[in-house]
Amino acid sequence: MKRLAMYLGGISLGAMVAVTPAASQTIPAPGTSAPAQSGTTQAGQRSAQQTGDPTDIIVTAQRRAESLQRVPIAVSAFNAQALERQQINNAADLQLSLPNVTFTKTNFTSSSFTIRGIGDLCVGFSCDGATGIHVNDMPLVSTRLFETEYFDLERVEVLRGPQGTLFGRNATSGVVNFITARPDLSAVHASASAEIGNYKSRKLNAMINIPLMRGVGLRAAGYYLKRDGFTKNLFDGGRIDGRDLYALRGTLRIRPTDGTTLDIIGYTFHESDDRSRATKQLCHRDPTGILGCQPDSLAYETTNGKASIAAALSSRQLFTLKAGPFFTNFGLVDLTPTAPDPFFGGTQNPQDLRTVNSDYHPSYKAKESFIEARLEQDIGTTFGLTVTGGYHTESVDSKTDFNLLTGSSLANNFGLLNLAGFAALPGAVFGGSNPFTPVAAALIPRGPAGGVCTSTINASNTGIYGGFAEACSPGSTDYDRSVDHSRQISIEAHLDSKFSGPFNFLIGGIYLDNRFTDSNYYVASFGLDYGAGILGAATTLGAHALGASTYPNVFLSPPYFINEVRAFGLKSYGVFGEAYFQASDKLKVTTGVRYSDDRKTQVARAPLLAFAVPFGITDANASPFAAGYDADPITPGIQDFVRDKVRFGRVTGRLVADYQLSRDNLVYASYSRGYKSGGINPPVDPSFNVNRFFRPESINAFELGSKNGFLNNAIRLNLSAFYYDYKGLQLSRIVARTAINDNTDAKIYGLEAEGVFRPTRDLLFNVSASYLKSKIGNLSLVDPRNVAGGRTDSVIIKDVSNASNCVVTPTTAGNGAGANAFVGAVNGAIGLTAPVPVPGTGTTGAFGLCSVLAGAAASPSPALRAAFGVPIGALPFIVSDGNAINVTGNQLPQAPNFKLAAGAQYTFRFGQGFTLVPRVDAAFTGRFFARSFNQPIDRIKGFTVVNAQVQLNAPDDRYFVRAFVQNLANSNSITGQYLTDQSAGLFTNVFTLEPRRYGMSAGVKF
Repeated sequence: MKRLAMYLGGISLGAMVAVTPAASQTIPAPGTSAPAQSGTTQAGQRSAQQTGDPTDIIVTAQRRAESLQRVPIAVSAFNAQALERQQINNAADLQLSLPNVTFTKTNFTSSSFTIRGIGDLCVGFSCDGATGIHVNDMPLVSTRLFETEYFDLERVEVLRGPQGTLFGRNATSGVVNFITARPDLSAVHASASAEIGNYKSRKLNAMINIPLMRGVGLRAAGYYLKRDGFTKNLFDGGRIDGRDLYALRGTLRIRPTDGTTLDIIGYTFHESDDRSRATKQLCHRDPTGILGCQPDSLAYETTNGKASIAAALSSRQLFTLKAGPFFTNFGLVDLTPTAPDPFFGGTQNPQDLRTVNSDYHPSYKAKESFIEARLEQDIGTTFGLTVTGGYHTESVDSKTDFNLLTGSSLANNFGLLNLAGFAALPGAVFGGSNPFTPVAAALIPRGPAGGVCTSTINASNTGIYGGFAEACSPGSTDYDRSVDHSRQISIEAHLDSKFSGPFNFLIGGIYLDNRFTDSNYYVASFGLDYGAGILGAATTLGAHALGASTYPNVFLSPPYFINEVRAFGLKSYGVFGEAYFQASDKLKVTTGVRYSDDRKTQVARAPLLAFAVPFGITDANASPFAAGYDADPITPGIQDFVRDKVRFGRVTGRLVADYQLSRDNLVYASYSRGYKSGGINPPVDPSFNVNRFFRPESINAFELGSKNGFLNNAIRLNLSAFYYDYKGLQLSRIVARTAINDNTDAKIYGLEAEGVFRPTRDLLFNVSASYLKSKIGNLSLVDPRNVAGGRTDSVIIKDVSNASNCVVTPTTAGNGAGANAFVGAVNGAIGLTAPVPVPGTGTTGAFGLCSVLAGAAASPSPALRAAFGVPIGALPFIVSDGNAINVTGNQLPQAPNFKLAAGAQYTFRFGQGFTLVPRVDAAFTGRFFARSFNQPIDRIKGFTVVNAQVQLNAPDDRYFVRAFVQNLANSNSITGQYLTDQSAGLFTNVFTLEPRRYGMSAGVKF
């Protein structure tokens, strides 16, 4: 049991867990970290495993095995034992054991891994990840690895800081590299374990290793997890957010000679369950519906459904403006601020993060597979060649209740009664066929009191009118669907020198081709279906009124929102290398350089009720009117999609000097320049004034550090300080139901410290801390929560044509009365109401038409001129998408100032080699902000997570029994927020850590 007795595990924020070779029979201190300097070859691995020092900590994070305390960079590495002892089962657990690192799931089946304040703040297929994700050094552009459980890994390595001169793709924040366990060619091995826990959790792990013949071996491993959901659903008394998934991995190793090793690795992952992408939805309800949710705080209330685009496109006001007074009474919704909310007016949001009241059951289906080949070849005694190539596919299809609420009953809504009444009239009343009859048959097949039906989202874009009904229920069913399909091909090679003199080098290159196809985001709602049908009937009647008597009965397609990415492609080339010069016995200098070339293409569009489709057609693309839809108003002519392409290239590099003060004391200084390519924003209506492209970002990173051992390494203390100067940092915001990206600058600096203390053979303590300070550069942005931007003399407008917000601001500060009078006058002329106070904003708002208000301000009517005393020129009011707020100096999102951690364990030894090891770990993450606006509503509270376990081990680890608890205090810790669009009502989705989990596990191995 020497291995377990010398285990130095522990959560360490700043302390980095080392990976030691199996030959040493030592499990190193958790919380130890380091990089290596050049490419890994078989010879390099053998030399590392034969150091002869059982206390030495070895890592291979940068392609060559080296002692932890002798590498001049910050990297954390967790071997299989450390992952198990520290209860690191997934990425959410991993973040707790890393300094200046946070992790959160995000809204669109993705996640953000933030290192030293730099995370995935850019949203979209065109965005490169700030953190590079690799499997056995193979980069993955899109992966489900952050959603799976870890199994049969040799180690996980997390490099902090810009990377590119050694790894295949650029990464501005760092790299996470998953190293899978490889076959042992010398003996048969097998292991299996089973775990049971609360939430009816069952987990199985198994591995078998078989030498097939001399120089050939096979290793196969897999896991299975099934559990009930963490979230209770009051609607049906059941639970959602469960897991049902499995993964398999097989590795064939061929080693014909000592200098040649070929690994062929195959992997598949499958998930099919009711996981919900968001844990909970929070909102301080805006009673007017002009915003939906107030911008002052988050509460357990419901968004005002009148703020949504589903309400706008099914409203009395829009029907009147677009189709005439005849259609006023067909409206489902009255957008008058004092009118009731028919969608969620009677719905309650449970006062608990783990409880919802949802009438739509979520589904989550994901698949991932790859095959990877890795050749390591010694070329004589002076060079080593490594070639890694792979083919990777990934897909996900997820549906979730858009509002996480049960809709209020629409039974006998006045609009439905009107629709049913007109649908029953004979066709002769309308000069032929009745355009309302097929609409009512699809939407309310059981009449106006029998429930309403919502579209199934599919590729035909006909939804409910093509016979595809998702659900029929008393109230509106609102759900979204996120779909993507990707495939990737990559190949990388690097040549490493092994000269005996002071100079060595590495040179390499990579090619990567990644493609997304039919990767779309949808939102369906009965209100959208209803608007598509009623406005379709209005189209038919309007054509008949103009003499087109043969014009068919139609609906408008798509009857749901779709942000459609038909195709996205990335082709990336890179050439990189490093040189190493041992200037003296103590001084070493490392230089690296890289050239990157990234080419991106995108074919996309965002239609909504965009063109007419005759009833009877099941595929909207076959409609004779589809050709009239122009997806790209900027480009001359009619374009069915927006087609864009961009290309970026950059030279980057790094310089490091390290000095060995003594055998156990190292100091180093480094400079590196990181780069992440720019991209293409999704298509957005030109009226929103959004940049079509966003620029690359770059970072100048400076770091000082020292690594120290005292009392024969019974005490280890590692320190680092860093400063980042960021240019062109990519930040996302939501505009017109779409994530678009802007650029800004930022400065970041911080400290990391870690210590491990082992006073006796069996007792271990570790403690660590990190500090981070981030400052956004000179930047002003419109806050979508409150477009008034603190101007109490402005008037916020909810546009009844698209449910976005704009603002009317007087050119003379303080002229709020004039702005209110102007909006009241223009609205009164088109049948809309005057402004009213909007709670939480300090100003007023109204439902209106932004384009009409802008036109009236720029070219006022004689009556307006007389009313405001302006004989010529424009009126003294500006209509814009909002008043910008200065965010200069604010903190970056997902960047807590402080993280602390501590761990302790003791090994009790019994006769015949049995041991009992209790262990406890605690991690504190300080408060941080979810958005760059740093408003009180954006603040996420700090949280503490405590894990504990006790494990009984048989002699030689032949079997074990373990009892464990995670999140002992059952902390409902929020890790991230997502603010939805103005046309959704500005509610906030929150993402949390898992609740308290406890259970038992047992396993055997031989």
